[in-house]
Amino acid sequence: MSVPESIWCPSPNFGPRRDGLKPELVVIHYTAMESAEAALARLCDPQAEVSAHYLIGKQGQLWQMVEQDQRAWHAGAGEWGGLDDINSRSIGIELDNTGDHPFSEPQIVVLEALLHRILKRWSLSATAVIGHSDMAPGRKVDPGPRFDWARLASLGLARATPAVTDESSEGAEFSTLVAAAGYSAAASQDDLLQALRLRHAPMRRGPLCAADMALLQALTS
Repeated sequence: MSVPESIWCPSPNFGPRRDGLKPELVVIHYTAMESAEAALARLCDPQAEVSAHYLIGKQGQLWQMVEQDQRAWHAGAGEWGGLDDINSRSIGIELDNTGDHPFSEPQIVVLEALLHRILKRWSLSATAVIGHSDMAPGRKVDPGPRFDWARLASLGLARATPAVTDESSEGAEFSTLVAAAGYSAAASQDDLLQALRLRHAPMRRGPLCAADMALLQALTS
């Protein structure tokens, strides 16, 4: 996989990673804006106080706003795997998408190449790649139900959704399993269920069911 040459568009919204932390996560977002240019302007606006390391346009354009070893302001409040200050622990990638349409093929091809390079540089495994919704249940839903996590997983660029054949959940508690899977125990059950499904079962609807519990057991076994 080859990464196209990035367009350097420096954002003033960054700082050093705190406490000597290095990237151990990659957080994928969508911009929820009408164009990549509008998103780029916001991510580089000092008054907005937001940024990301990269932005990928629908046609596969790649902009870089913050160096990888610096702390971009993309994740906000939340946690993953019991760890907070996700900004200091992650690299943020924004995808030009409003959240209500599929991601383009050129965009995903560039994302795959970029993820491959980032994971290699920082010696990270596929489990390091998460969505904004994973670390901020209830507050964020991006990259949303249209994002193809299975495609990334097939390339070793994200955690695969385990196949579930046994839906027995006897003796299991949702709160215990969802925390063991990495999600914040501070969020409500409804928000945690939404986050779990956005990542692993985007077509599933309704209240917590045996299939959700079996999925959690498979993720934490």
